[in-house]
Amino acid sequence: MDWRDHIVSEKDILMGKPVLKGTRISVEVILDLLSDGWTEAQLFESYPNLTREQLIAVFAFVRDGVQQDLYMPVRRSA
Repeated sequence: MDWRDHIVSEKDILMGKPVLKGTRISVEVILDLLSDGWTEAQLFESYPNLTREQLIAVFAFVRDGVQQDLYMPVRRSA
């Protein structure tokens, strides 16, 4: 999947944050909700226009970011 088909970043929409194309739903919001324990079903219920392809695109976007080392190393406390 090429996430670029589903995710865009435009300076006039949410200050340039990556969003799902044609919406104001940011990748950050989707990831925040999932990390808070939301299920796919809850996402689709709360955002009825969200598609499975868009959700997969969010994960592809994150995958590519990690593969390109666009993350901070995690340090564990002793």
